[in-house]
Amino acid sequence: MTYQGELKVTTPTDREIVMTREFNAPRRLVFDAFTKPALVRRWMFGWDGWTLDVCDIDLRVGGRFRFVWRGPDGTVMGMGGVYREVAPPERLSSNELFDEDLTGGETLVTLDLTEHGGKTLMTQTVLYSSRDARDGALETGAAEGLSMSLDRLDTILAEMS
Repeated sequence: MTYQGELKVTTPTDREIVMTREFNAPRRLVFDAFTKPALVRRWMFGWDGWTLDVCDIDLRVGGRFRFVWRGPDGTVMGMGGVYREVAPPERLSSNELFDEDLTGGETLVTLDLTEHGGKTLMTQTVLYSSRDARDGALETGAAEGLSMSLDRLDTILAEMS
């Protein structure tokens, strides 16, 4: 049986969303699952019926990444950015911009992984350009899709451990 952690979503400032979740795996494995395309493709596709058709990762400071998802109705959603900080296995930071900008422009996303007793706490902070942009992002349902993806990640981490 896999560990199903709860995704917690908070808004500590007018421009930020912070999402946390604990995984029953060492942070080295969690970091790999966020940065190796073969693993990312297995879990980061949100709602059931969606696929991650493009998963390009150049994991270095200044390196680019590109993700393109496809929905069961043919909807295509793309996003890309540039890594600003790469510190395995504890931290990633990047700017991100969706092709169809529904959230007010570029965001700064920071992923921090902290390990205690073989479990890893994921803290993902997203900084938006404005309060309206942050609030718009909250209304998209992305947190629910991320929660579904992280449930899949739990299963993959159990296989890797």
